Parts: sequence; C-alpha cells; structure tokens
Amino acid sequence: MDYIIHTDGGSRGNPGPAAIGVVIQSDNKGLKKEYGEFIGVATNNVAEYKAVIFALKKLKQLIGTAKASGVVIHIHVDSELLSKQLNGEYKIKEENIQKLFLEVWNLRLDFEHVEFVHVPREKNKDADRMVNQALDQQESRLGI
Repeated sequence: MDYIIHTDGGSRGNPGPAAIGVVIQSDNKGLKKEYGEFIGVATNNVAEYKAVIFALKKLKQLIGTAKASGVVIHIHVDSELLSKQLNGEYKIKEENIQKLFLEVWNLRLDFEHVEFVHVPREKNKDADRMVNQALDQQESRLGI
C-alpha cells in the first residue's frame, strides 16, 4: 500500500517558537490522520526536518514494523530546500541539520521506498494548518 504524507514545520521567528504538522493518508483514502505538535524553540529548517521524522515514526507505529517494509511513501513538503537536501541535490553544511538528515535517512530504511516531493504551499494547507494550531495552542497556554 502507498501512503501520501504532507509535512510542514514552522517557527514564529527564526529561531522562535516552533511546531510541526503532519497529515498521513493511505492512497485508498482508508486512513487519514492529522497531527500538530509544539516542539519548542527551533529554526524553520529544523522544524521541517522534525516534521518528516515524526511522520516516518508515526506511520511505522500506525501500520506496524512488519508491514512497513512493503510500503511506498510519498512525502509532500513545501520546503524546496528540504526536498532538495533529502533527494541528494543539495549538500548540507549545518551540523545540526546533518544529524536530522541522518535520522531521516535511517528511518526511511524501514520502508520499501520513500520519495520526497516539493509541492506549492497551497497544496500543503492541511499540514500548515496543524502547525499553526499547535503554535496558537501553545501561545494561549502561555497567555501570549
């Protein structure tokens, strides 16, 4: 079975309060899960990577380790930088991003194939909405 995952990460300030948004959907539309989570203070790039890491871990948890090896995943991201780094088109110079890249690389080994697709921002609205909900909830908790 194939899965389409939309991920987004964002921070209010760069760095600043940051969150991730993930929408996991099976290609037959049988499964659709949405997640938004505050991750603390981070840059936009770190948040984007953490969203992909969260998505891969969450999908494996949802379907089980045994099924993961037969799964093809299409991860849609609106960060051109992230997609080009994860597809090997750009080098990664920042040490903290290199570590996140390696984590993604290791997680993708659990699946048959993982593809990263750059999509326009308007095609990633649900993941973006989850990021903003998580940030808004954190701000209201803190009374900001």
